[in-house]
Amino acid sequence: MWPFKREKRDAPEDPSWTALGSIAGQFGYAAYASPFAENLATIYACVQSIASAIAALPVTVYRVNNGVKTEDFDNPLQRLIRAGPTSNMSWPELIEFFLASTLLRGNGVIETIYDGRGAVTELRPHSWANVLPVILPSGRVGLDISDPLGLYGIPGNMHRVFGDEALWLRDRTDNGIIGRSRLSRAAGAVTGALQVQDFHNHVFRNGANPSGVFSTDGKIDPDGRKRLAESLREKFTGSSNAAKFMILDGGWKWQAIAINPEDAELLASRKFSTEEMARIYGVPPPLVGIWDHSSFTNAETAGRWFAQFTLTPWLVKIEAEFSRVIFGPSSPSCIMFDLNGLTRGDPNQRWSTYDIAVKDRILTPNEIRGLEGFSPIEGGDDFPLVGADLTRPPPTAPLPPQNVI
Repeated sequence: MWPFKREKRDAPEDPSWTALGSIAGQFGYAAYASPFAENLATIYACVQSIASAIAALPVTVYRVNNGVKTEDFDNPLQRLIRAGPTSNMSWPELIEFFLASTLLRGNGVIETIYDGRGAVTELRPHSWANVLPVILPSGRVGLDISDPLGLYGIPGNMHRVFGDEALWLRDRTDNGIIGRSRLSRAAGAVTGALQVQDFHNHVFRNGANPSGVFSTDGKIDPDGRKRLAESLREKFTGSSNAAKFMILDGGWKWQAIAINPEDAELLASRKFSTEEMARIYGVPPPLVGIWDHSSFTNAETAGRWFAQFTLTPWLVKIEAEFSRVIFGPSSPSCIMFDLNGLTRGDPNQRWSTYDIAVKDRILTPNEIRGLEGFSPIEGGDDFPLVGADLTRPPPTAPLPPQNVI
């Protein structure tokens, strides 16, 4: 028996779904920010940087006995991590989806599937748009999940799982049940950024921005005004008509006016909005391409800040959710993400850390070689002598004296 054997769930007291009170409207389900916000490049960059960074981290299932933690290679969840949680998705893709859904909508849901022994056999991701939380008459929380594409059965089929039968990652909640998207909490900042971007796009789409006016001493009738506007729109607007010159006759004059995006502080507004979006997600500006006050030196510090204050809180919540749903409170097993995976692209930092680990007798050379994917070497299971120069090979015994003839 697996240590996280699932108990048989009781059926809801009232089988009629129409009699169940949905808590969606009560807590603003319809008001959750849409992924449309990813049209803002900074929001996309923030969500992607967090989701992809966590998805790329090594993850291991451990078994804890008497305070000693050992890798549980035969755990069913460990097999899903290696082979993929579904037939169509890898583990990094699942975690990336899980985080992105939560960061955009405030909630991410993964349904857990078990075999007859209670071992997890599949982890099925579901879009939050297809999930409806309900409160049963007993007070339990259920999730009504629809499958419009028929990925796991008949298209359009709906089924119910309970809150403890699905991994449910939530952003900060106001009611203890449903997470609230941080985009909805900062709706004013997000809406303002979208409006600034929309205005900016219209300036370039229309091409003939208000940089001057036409004037004439004579009068112009409505039809003439309409023909003039259509002619200007046809011949001088859009990127393909940029830099064309015009010839004016009939007393028409052109007078330039000093209004442009810079003077209207449009660029400054866009710059401020990008910093606002990074602030909402707690992502250091250099990591989303905002280099105004950054250099490669303090960007390295920003990376450490990102790992400590942005990624770590999410990792703790994910690990706790796996313990709650898959392992259970009495199981000796747990899942852990390894933040050392972030140093994979920085060999200098990684090997400097290994050097400290060997000198302080934390890791043996062979343990380090295992982490790097190298085969063990003879004598690599022993710690070097204190003060030994690890850059030099160990001294060899002197050769015995040779007989001279």
